[in-house]
Amino acid sequence: MVRYIGRRLLQMIPILLVVAILVFLLMEFVPGDPVKIILGDSATEAQIEEVRETMGFNDPFFVRFFDFFTHALRLDFGSSYITGTSVGAELLTRFPKTFKLALFSVLVTVIVGVPIGIMCAINANKLSDRVWLVITLLANSMPSFWLALLLVLLFSLHLKWLPSSGIGSWKNYVLPIVSSSVGSLASIARQTRSSMLEVIRADYITTARSKGLKERSVIIKHALPNALIPIITVIGGQFSYLMGGTTIIESVYSFPGLGSYIISGINNRDYPIVRGGILYIAFTFSIMMLIVDIIYAFADPRIRAQYAASGKKKKSEKQ
Repeated sequence: MVRYIGRRLLQMIPILLVVAILVFLLMEFVPGDPVKIILGDSATEAQIEEVRETMGFNDPFFVRFFDFFTHALRLDFGSSYITGTSVGAELLTRFPKTFKLALFSVLVTVIVGVPIGIMCAINANKLSDRVWLVITLLANSMPSFWLALLLVLLFSLHLKWLPSSGIGSWKNYVLPIVSSSVGSLASIARQTRSSMLEVIRADYITTARSKGLKERSVIIKHALPNALIPIITVIGGQFSYLMGGTTIIESVYSFPGLGSYIISGINNRDYPIVRGGILYIAFTFSIMMLIVDIIYAFADPRIRAQYAASGKKKKSEKQ
């Protein structure tokens, strides 16, 4: 297991390198000049050229990329063109807020979505199953920004129960969490249903029922553990997506997280913010996928045995 984790961590290096190259290239071709945004429309060509020279925009492409990448290796993403603040420090400040939002959103989807999926699998093709399938289909196809705006109109403007923006107390998290979790909830519920349907038709489930075990025990102790692998995959993917995909949600609710920070960087052509933010998200996504693989080993003894067998094989080859 330790060797596997080390190998996966090493594999992250070329992935992050490719992401860094792509982000740098894309920002080079994005229309708009950050210098003109910084100086404003009243700036003269001489002033613009002077600032471009000072900020290094006139340097060759490879010189600028090498400078960016060497600084990124030291976790130094530069300073914002607009505010002059350190991008790395700002990312560290905003990361816990986005992480908390994504974590609670995933918890809501698991607590609600998995039981719904199990119930649909148990009552497959019955009325309750069909009703929930329609509901999850609608929730899955609902645009998150549209749902977010509806929730603001209902709970903030009309009922005045919850704040519509900012971050001050737990109430500020309620609407963003609901908006983020609805689509994920539907995906996890449908995946749970599909996985459970495959498992509950297996012979060992029939054997467990023939022994006189209660249906609840059969489902929870025998069926669910064997259906977890695809569910864990979806949960890990949804969490990774929420870490970088809450951009619209954070913008709607003025939530000071990574997403809104990257959006402001894109709008202002603030390249250090965009590059640093996307690299940060790519690193988080890679770590999350590694954690998912490790959870596989705890959820499925067969995978844990494969890791153990692989380690023993490498030791025997060295001997």
